[in-house]
Amino acid sequence: MINLLRRLLGHNDKFFDLLETSAGEAQASVQHLSRMLRETEDVHTIEELVHSRRHNKRITGEISQALCRTFVTPFEREDIEALSFALYKIPKSIEKFGEKFLLGQPRGSLPGLDQQMALLGEAVGTVLEMVKRLRRHENLEVIQGLNDQLHQLEAKADRLMMDMTHELYSGRHEALRVIIALDLFRTLEKVVDRCRDAGNIVFQMVLKYS
Repeated sequence: MINLLRRLLGHNDKFFDLLETSAGEAQASVQHLSRMLRETEDVHTIEELVHSRRHNKRITGEISQALCRTFVTPFEREDIEALSFALYKIPKSIEKFGEKFLLGQPRGSLPGLDQQMALLGEAVGTVLEMVKRLRRHENLEVIQGLNDQLHQLEAKADRLMMDMTHELYSGRHEALRVIIALDLFRTLEKVVDRCRDAGNIVFQMVLKYS
């Protein structure tokens, strides 16, 4: 009877399922990007990024529809929608980076790119962990600790961006390479910022109910 009432009211796990799937798709897009960077001659790898972004967009649409049809939600509707859009922006930004990378085709390795990708992998993994813990109604201290990790990763990404900019401005690189590399690095840095934004929303959601 209780389960039936919960279904009638719409208070079930569907929002947790959809948000976790969205965060998982964001992580998958980072993995697709890593493969694309290793296999630059395979232009089909960009299709995986496009698929991740489109899949995430469909999930975002499902969440918006569910919010309209559900009477009781586990968190405030505005917060669920804000987190949904924040998660969608991660694969969207990654797809944009992939397009620029294929268009620019930078010759040779780019300084700091592997480090930046490693930071991005940690950031999106942390976001996925935070989203999963929403279902468990994790205590505020745990969520705050994970959110602090995200901010630390963002700070590392900012410092790395400065180091890479310093190297590119050193005069040891041709002008076109500098322009392409800086645009790529700035686009990739934004993805880490997107992860931070999603983490902040999760933290605020848990804070309201602590």
